[in-house]
Amino acid sequence: MAIHTILIVDDSATERYYLSEMLVRAGYAVFTAQDGADALAQLKQARPDLILMDVVMPGANGFQITRAIARDPELQDVPVIICSSKSQETDRIWGLRQGARDYLVKPVVEAELLAKIAALS
Repeated sequence: MAIHTILIVDDSATERYYLSEMLVRAGYAVFTAQDGADALAQLKQARPDLILMDVVMPGANGFQITRAIARDPELQDVPVIICSSKSQETDRIWGLRQGARDYLVKPVVEAELLAKIAALS
């Protein structure tokens, strides 16, 4: 599956901007959500090829939203990469158990993110 559009879910405007700029430079179309509820609402409107998911957000956290996406028959084939400041190995394992395809620790390194996206294509 070729990846063209990416949804960034993060409550930090700075982080959304940083990731958006990086991905647009690499040729991806990007749209953003500021929390899990916003992300789920947007997913009903437009289906991205990939979701970059923060964990620590108001309301439902990124683990919960990732699990909801993985369990939804209409969305379960949309890959999720968690991008979080939570850097413990247990966090990474838990994220993958919720349905994420990969896990990156912030600050995200551009080359590493682009390599992980390319590996999913």
